Amino acid sequence: MFDPTAFDNLKVIVEGAIYDRDLEGEVLVIDRKDLVNLANMSRDFRMSFRMKNEQRNSIYAELQLKADLENLAAELLEHNQQQNLSGCIVSVDFVLRHRHDEKIYKDIETKLEEIWGVERSIEQVIQVNPLKTDPQINNRVSIQFNRLVFEDQVDDLVEMLNYIVLSLQELTPLITK
Repeated sequence: MFDPTAFDNLKVIVEGAIYDRDLEGEVLVIDRKDLVNLANMSRDFRMSFRMKNEQRNSIYAELQLKADLENLAAELLEHNQQQNLSGCIVSVDFVLRHRHDEKIYKDIETKLEEIWGVERSIEQVIQVNPLKTDPQINNRVSIQFNRLVFEDQVDDLVEMLNYIVLSLQELTPLITK
């Protein structure tokens, strides 16, 4: 029997917490990916979900956990100097569909800074087809925490779901104007 890694333990807790909210009827899980890249020995887990009452499919969230070979080796080789690497990277993305309007971009940034704090890295990347006249664009808003998350912070990770749900609730009116 093997001892699960920090990545595995955090993944199971996050996955269970999201599915609990799905069962409670608060959110709807729309995608789940659990990937292992054998070329560089990295792990990537993603769960995407939206609010249960979101009928227009114009906004959803994606929570991602990543660990690379360095993180795995730090944990398995148990070198005291490397214990600060035995965790995983957490990021949150919000995928939105809305009008191409600079005010909306600024409102999204302001709202997410209010919820997540100004010390987080927030980046918006839009996707548009220049050959179509569709007034709607796809906007992927990424929140990076710029640090590793460790097993002893699992409660913070579960608490993060409250911030994700609040963000979905607060962003929806901004993109439906």
